[in-house]
Amino acid sequence: MRTPTIDFVGNYRRWILISGVLLAISVLSLGVRGLELSIDFVGGNAYQLVDIDPDVTSSGLREAAEDAGATDVIAQLQTTDGVTTGAQVRTESLEPASEVERAVRGALEEVAQPSEIGFEFVGPVWGERITRQAIEALLVFLVVVVLYITFRLEFKMAVASIAALVHDILITVGIYALVGFNVSPATVIALLTILGYSLYDSVVVFDRVKENAANLGDPGLRTFPEVVNASMNQVVYRSINTSITSLLPVGALLLLGAQVLGATTLQDLALALFVGMAVGVYSSLFVAGPLFAWLKGFEPEERRRVAKAAEQDAGGDPDAEGEPVVAAPVEEPAPGSPEARAPITTEYVRGQGKQKKRRKR
Repeated sequence: MRTPTIDFVGNYRRWILISGVLLAISVLSLGVRGLELSIDFVGGNAYQLVDIDPDVTSSGLREAAEDAGATDVIAQLQTTDGVTTGAQVRTESLEPASEVERAVRGALEEVAQPSEIGFEFVGPVWGERITRQAIEALLVFLVVVVLYITFRLEFKMAVASIAALVHDILITVGIYALVGFNVSPATVIALLTILGYSLYDSVVVFDRVKENAANLGDPGLRTFPEVVNASMNQVVYRSINTSITSLLPVGALLLLGAQVLGATTLQDLALALFVGMAVGVYSSLFVAGPLFAWLKGFEPEERRRVAKAAEQDAGGDPDAEGEPVVAAPVEEPAPGSPEARAPITTEYVRGQGKQKKRRKR
């Protein structure tokens, strides 16, 4: 298959525009809608109502729980083929079997007429601990990644990889806020998974950059932007093919498993995986690579290489030190000398010039 010739670095303004739009949508979604954190993070009571009255509404469930004494009530209906089949009602932390908790349960049973009620209680202390542990796990992960890439490749590559990771996290979390999906511990697991996936793509690209950097200065590899472009064009098909084969089963899990078959517990995991993998392959090619080339452009040696390449492209032929080669002056032959009388031509050198002169005589 022919290697493409995409100018990844030269079109960096286009990639900045695309990433800027995605990040702006994500930040606005987080600011306006916010994240729907699961009970595992915020603590509280969760009532899972099964086979409820199809005419019940979320506002009716919320009002029933509030009238019974609950606060911070969130009611969500669950549908199958457009028919309401279940609901989940969350409240603030109520002590199990307390008077208020029993009143809330009774009010929900009266309004929804469920065949079964599932109950889950998470104290606020446990929810805070889960949140803290998730943040600590993410920070430790990022520190280890920076150290490994710095040791294995280069510190600027580590910086570009972390920037791509932050880019992926913000967009994925922003999409969660936009669609209103529940953020659960499964979501955190999926986020850590896609971080590893995004890093894999970035390391593949940067490993090829390191290999090609050994030939820095050769035609087509005169500067680091050219090295990065060549390296990413060499691995772009591999990244796309790997991403497609990974996205197909995750997409089936999200669309068929969660939406068609009704396994809604899978959607928290599947959505983060799907979005993160898709954004990860984009960021490894269009964010991490061009950002690394931009960071290398601040090095004095790289600036000299860029200036030399620009002079070559302008028509000059700089020498090894970067100065143009000046042609040696040609001395004019002395008047009356044989060189002045007989111009040196190709035919003259071959002896044909003298033969023509003899024939004329």
